[in-house]
Amino acid sequence: MTPPLRRLGLDAAVGLLAAGVAIGVGELVAALLRPAASPVIAVGNRFILLTPEPVKRWAIRQFGTADKAVLLGGIYLTLGVLAVLAGWLATRSLRLGLAGVALLGAVGGYCALTANAARASDAVPSVLGALAGMAALAGLVRAVVGTAFEPRAPGALLADRRRFLWGGLAGAGLALLGGFGGRALQHRRYDAAAARAAIRLPEPVSGPGALPSASAQAAGGAAGANNFDLGKSGLPFQTPTARFYRIDTALTVPQLNPDTWRLRISGMVERPLTLSFADLLARPLVERWITLACVSNEVGGDLVGNAAFRGVPLAGLLREAGISPRADQLLAYSSDGMTIGSPTAVVMDGRDAMLALGMNGEPLTPEHGFPVRMVVPGLYGYVSACKWITELRATTFADDQAYWVRGGWAARGPIKLASRIDRPAPPGVLTVGSTTPVAGVAWDQHVGVSRVELQVDDGPWRQARLAPVPSADTWRQWVYLWTPESAGQHRLRVRAFDRDGNPQTEANADPFPSGATGLHTVTVRVR
Repeated sequence: MTPPLRRLGLDAAVGLLAAGVAIGVGELVAALLRPAASPVIAVGNRFILLTPEPVKRWAIRQFGTADKAVLLGGIYLTLGVLAVLAGWLATRSLRLGLAGVALLGAVGGYCALTANAARASDAVPSVLGALAGMAALAGLVRAVVGTAFEPRAPGALLADRRRFLWGGLAGAGLALLGGFGGRALQHRRYDAAAARAAIRLPEPVSGPGALPSASAQAAGGAAGANNFDLGKSGLPFQTPTARFYRIDTALTVPQLNPDTWRLRISGMVERPLTLSFADLLARPLVERWITLACVSNEVGGDLVGNAAFRGVPLAGLLREAGISPRADQLLAYSSDGMTIGSPTAVVMDGRDAMLALGMNGEPLTPEHGFPVRMVVPGLYGYVSACKWITELRATTFADDQAYWVRGGWAARGPIKLASRIDRPAPPGVLTVGSTTPVAGVAWDQHVGVSRVELQVDDGPWRQARLAPVPSADTWRQWVYLWTPESAGQHRLRVRAFDRDGNPQTEANADPFPSGATGLHTVTVRVR
């Protein structure tokens, strides 16, 4: 008799090795076809499409920009559990085990074929991976059943153990080679980094203006009290590209070749346009400081950033295409099939809406939309900031709904006035009688912030000092020098006022469906 734990261990080894072979072969085949056809990525993309909107909001709230890593980790964990189950079934009934692996392959193929921007060949990696997994499972089961669960002659027992050992090592090697090698080959087949490094963006014909004096120091990393006196928030005015938030549904970052990339302007236009990356580089570029914010940002959250974007003004391209006055929506398509709809009137009203090619003085990174993304100041990202854009179709809100709108989010998504306390950060301990800079940022893109006030406990609202800004399209840094007069816990609240003197609403509201509201509050301890 085989001890139960040993038998379970063999079951698990058989299932996990077979699953590893299936995934490895699938990754290798995807490297030859296209990375988006990877079985794991296909399942993940389908999971995103099927996930109820409240669950998506919960995931963004809990994990922020790490939500994709958590999702992939969950998929691998689930596959591991199912693989162990398949191994357990297979050592008792090979047909059931093979059927289980075939079913997983069918699920992968279905997910690949029903994903955004799917191609007919996208099911091939899942199918071939499943066949390889089934072959591995059959071979391992024959060895395991012969050594563990059936009485055999000593010579045959030794031979089967060796066969299982060598079969297991071969399966593990193929799984590792396929998994890691397939991933590496997917990136080496075409990695946008080399093409990006070769690009030299033309200087803009119209620049963004100089950094505010305090912010210029902050951008260099200084953190002295003088910067706070000048209005430094505790964060630099310019958000470094590597730290700029990223919220999208792409489980693998698209690697687009700028030499073959094309943008189509289609739909309700008189003269459809097809533009290459070289076409855009040849046009006059502008550069502007623009603050982008995610609609999922909670009150006081960090899904907001400020950068210098360089690109081609979008309104001019739309006029060149002869956009119809009846087209009230611009539906942007990403290379991965994502759709984002923007109000046409907002894009055409004179603000600096653009097709951005650069960010913070360099070409866009792949994570932020290389080679071209869309940026519209004053709108939340889910209705404006399409990354990896490949088509812009003039249509109407009545005829077409973009991806997030189908999930119940508001169709037009104007930014809401917001403010945040960055310093002191809880659970900071302050000293009675010692002057402390309380500082943060406030934003109301394309409207502007005229005043920021701070409240200590239930005391009067006190006006903070504001740093200068290059335009109303950026966040505004603020500071108030506070001298605590008593020990204990103190509550700090901030509110902002827009250009016309309208105060930020105090009513608390969740981000769904049109952006969070409420006043950011922190508690500090004074001793």
